[in-house]
Amino acid sequence: MLERQEALSLLRKHIHKENLVKHMLATEVCMRRLAERHQGNLDEWSLAGLLHDIDYELTADNPQKHGIVSMDLLPKEELSQEILDAIKSHSGHCERNTPMAKALYAIDPLTGLIVASALMTPSRKLADLSAETVMKRYKEKRFAAGACREQIASCAELGLSLEEFLAQCVEAMQSASEELGL
Repeated sequence: MLERQEALSLLRKHIHKENLVKHMLATEVCMRRLAERHQGNLDEWSLAGLLHDIDYELTADNPQKHGIVSMDLLPKEELSQEILDAIKSHSGHCERNTPMAKALYAIDPLTGLIVASALMTPSRKLADLSAETVMKRYKEKRFAAGACREQIASCAELGLSLEEFLAQCVEAMQSASEELGL
């Protein structure tokens, strides 16, 4: 299996925008948190989160290829089929049949909502953000409008309430606040 440091090197080879790298790091820690809850393989779930947007910059002008081009960039022999399927499914290229794929799909837009919410706190830090505040922001359709609420709400497919899901991801991102620069 691909080691995290190797995955980070691969990621940085293809992703040059630091905010996108931070999004992928945030997704990684949220995936790890949910893996604990769903008795998933922590390293595999983390890698799915870390690598899920590896082709984003390459497909920016051709978004329908997002998730597909990733398959050419990833060392398939070092990643499980479950990881590869989760990456393809988060962008709609195959069904979300596993808890890992369902989690990645729901987490992907949530990290942006959490970051935007943190930036609205007086300190601009994750440490001062509560899940309740994120929930209030979630209900404001114009706030972080690019964070698809329907996609976030798909956390129900994992047996999680929206409140519980938000709390798990806020806590996960708070645990990585230094790496995320928040």
